[in-house]
Amino acid sequence: MQSDQEFRVMEHFYTIQGEGFHQGKAAYFVRLGGCDVGCHWCDVKESWNADVHPIMSIDDISAKITQKTDIVVVTGGEPLVYDLTDFTQKLKQNNYRTHIETSGAYNLTGTWDWICLSPKKFKLPQEDIYSVANELKCIVYNKHDLSFAQEQAALVNKDCHLYLQPEWSVREKIMPLLVDFVKEHPKWRVTLQTHKYLDVP
Repeated sequence: MQSDQEFRVMEHFYTIQGEGFHQGKAAYFVRLGGCDVGCHWCDVKESWNADVHPIMSIDDISAKITQKTDIVVVTGGEPLVYDLTDFTQKLKQNNYRTHIETSGAYNLTGTWDWICLSPKKFKLPQEDIYSVANELKCIVYNKHDLSFAQEQAALVNKDCHLYLQPEWSVREKIMPLLVDFVKEHPKWRVTLQTHKYLDVP
């Protein structure tokens, strides 16, 4: 069993943030292994089984982050299956801005400069994350997902940025629906997985 000083890491890489509020910015991504939320359309299902990914210590991960960016994005899988307190403290000591992408299904740990909450119907977020989320990103696979997005938007704080993202495999069918929805509800914005168009990780 790992301690709070080490994690199962699927991959880590330097790239361009492809989605949401910080789209287009250079960022170092740390993708942690392990997730039981089980979205059928997940594009990183290989992250689900934590046991197949190597264990890395906080010091090992931190030593890999040597690029010019000041943003480190912790994602998964579901990163909050781990206690991220010590990891974020280490990142802050090294003067990085800490961002997380999470379903919120587990208790929030760590010190974060930016929290992207991407809730899933299959395993709802913990209540405490709604009040601190900076960004709500709802994936839209079908029309019902828009109702779910509205329900989730009613729970976040008033300063939280609201995004709708078409699920990649049905984007051509869903995009007209999103355009009409955002025109009717202009507090929302559409975000795309631009990294897939740019052909970067």
